[in-house]
Amino acid sequence: MRKYIGLIVFAGIIGVIAIWAIGARNGMKRAEIAIGRQWSQVEVAYQARADKTKNLVEIVKGASDYESQTLKDVVAARQKAIEIKLDGDDLTPEKIKAFEEAQQNLGGAIGRLLVENYPTLQAVQSFRDFQAQYEGMENRIAVERRKFNDAVADYNTRISMFPGNLLAGLFGFTPKEGFSAQAGTENAPDISFK
Repeated sequence: MRKYIGLIVFAGIIGVIAIWAIGARNGMKRAEIAIGRQWSQVEVAYQARADKTKNLVEIVKGASDYESQTLKDVVAARQKAIEIKLDGDDLTPEKIKAFEEAQQNLGGAIGRLLVENYPTLQAVQSFRDFQAQYEGMENRIAVERRKFNDAVADYNTRISMFPGNLLAGLFGFTPKEGFSAQAGTENAPDISFK
């Protein structure tokens, strides 16, 4: 009888450990899936900006005859930004960096257009509306990036803290990388209206 009780206790302990391991693995997988879902939201925010930029180009073309290089820069930067596609399963630091660089180039090109002194363009109501929408789009991008970083931090915490770290390597979970500030972003940009 004691032999059976010992066997039952041992089987019970193994069962509890197995249930815990399954729960821990599923929690890690949910956190990993959340990263992919949030990455999709980051892409949606960037895509909205790219789509609005197309409208801006048309507004500018119709409203003003000005230095064409600025417009060409916006068009080229938009094209590069929409060409880079990533999915949640392929978020390597190198690919995120390339994606972010293309998005920064687009943001910079639009920023130059918005701060240039084009009186005719500034007077066009649709351009003023775009400026307000652009600020909202940039805010949304910042929010979605923050949420992505939160999802990455949650996932990385799950796989690096005890006892989850014991299972993370066993199940093939590796740390992910989020967005980081670009060099020089701690300094305010110089804007001049010459």
